[in-house]
Amino acid sequence: MSKVNSRLALQSLVVVPPPPSRFTLSEWHLQNRYRNRICLDQLRLADSVIAETDRNIEEVNERTDLNKRDTDHKLAEKIKDIEFNKTEIEKQRKEVVKEIENLTTYMERIKDALNSLKEDALEIVRKCLMLREGRLGIDLCCDGVEKELKKELRVIEGAQGLLLRSLQQANEQVRRLRSTTYFMDRDLEDKGNVLKIDKHNTSLTHTSLNLSIYHGFSPLDPSTVTVQEWEKYTTKNIENGAKEINSARQLRSYVDTLLVQVIDDLRSQCNAVNNAFRRRIEELKEAKTKMEVQHAEVARQVNEITRAITRLEKSISEKEGYMALAHTRLGNRAQRAGMELCKDTVGFSLTSEVAELRSNLSGLQLKMSEARASMRYLLKTQLQLEEDINIKTNSIKIDEVDCMTLRQGIDYHAY
Repeated sequence: MSKVNSRLALQSLVVVPPPPSRFTLSEWHLQNRYRNRICLDQLRLADSVIAETDRNIEEVNERTDLNKRDTDHKLAEKIKDIEFNKTEIEKQRKEVVKEIENLTTYMERIKDALNSLKEDALEIVRKCLMLREGRLGIDLCCDGVEKELKKELRVIEGAQGLLLRSLQQANEQVRRLRSTTYFMDRDLEDKGNVLKIDKHNTSLTHTSLNLSIYHGFSPLDPSTVTVQEWEKYTTKNIENGAKEINSARQLRSYVDTLLVQVIDDLRSQCNAVNNAFRRRIEELKEAKTKMEVQHAEVARQVNEITRAITRLEKSISEKEGYMALAHTRLGNRAQRAGMELCKDTVGFSLTSEVAELRSNLSGLQLKMSEARASMRYLLKTQLQLEEDINIKTNSIKIDEVDCMTLRQGIDYHAY
């Protein structure tokens, strides 16, 4: 038995398949009909799939073309919107730049006015006040000219304060205008870049080269700004520009009004000072003329009283001779002897003559004292008048020659 098994192991086994199934004729016909029906169904399904495929392809193509046309249309509208906004911003920017130039010109006008006030008017007024400190004696008084000069000094300093504040406001306004142009420039730069991008997108087609499909995970559209926010940002830039332009124009109008008002005030005060100078000069000249007339009258009176003193001296000298004559006659008659030494009419006459001569001499000497005292007073008055005339001459020189010549350099005009 073991031998038989070993021989079987050495030989290859052949598996005999079972006999095929046997079908009936009806099963054969049934199978054929089934295959025919399946074939027809598959053909109809294939036709339906082909038709549906063609319809889907046409629909997808139509929708794709429609979407592309819609995207192209919206892209074109977006480009128009960007170009319109860009044009509006550029127009507004030109106005802002123009307003910066105008305001810069106004700042130069303010600076010119300030320099003129500081280097010319203020310096001249201070020099006039300093020169008038050189007046002498009673002329060194607080007159109308000094009051008007001090008032002019206050007006100039007040004008400087107003102009300086206006200059600071103009500087701040220019800074705001330049800030507006900065944001406009950024917006214009961004819109220029977007126009390049979108115009490039409009030139692309589905057959263009260098097209690529994104396979990343982050969104293809990373934008977070809404259309309303985009429009609001552009509108805000334009509105800010218009607002700053309006503020700058109002400031320029204010500067125009301020310069006119300041110049009018300065001119008015300058005229007031000049009129005060002219009145004071006329007063000084009138006083000087009156003093000169008085000086001439005093000099004439000094001469007259000098001659009167001479006549008094001559008269006193003559009366002393008469006195000596009367005294001599009385002395001679006192030497009469005896009964001849009587009180006769001659004696009474000589005695009366001596008394009258003494009285007359006393009166003449009193008049001499009065004349000499008057002489002294007249000479003192003459010296005082000469001193006053010199003082008035000095004051007239200071006011008419020095100060009025200086004030010719004051030039107030609309800067």
